[in-house]
Amino acid sequence: MPHVIIKMYPGRTEEQKNKLAEAIAQSVVDIANTKEEHISIDIQEIAPEEWAETVYKNEILGRLDKLQKKPGYNPFE
Repeated sequence: MPHVIIKMYPGRTEEQKNKLAEAIAQSVVDIANTKEEHISIDIQEIAPEEWAETVYKNEILGRLDKLQKKPGYNPFE
């Protein structure tokens, strides 16, 4: 039962977010060998001025050793 959370800056249309969710869901079906009805996807928009403290510091920086894909940036450098 994969649940995918996507956090990103605001500014995408509902159509873009729907296409993104559909593409991710299809990839999860194909790669993780699960059914589409078992997948849920949440897209959360985070303001740019809040990103470093609310997302990067709390969810990325302290978990770098656990991330499957590490970012190529650090807003604190």
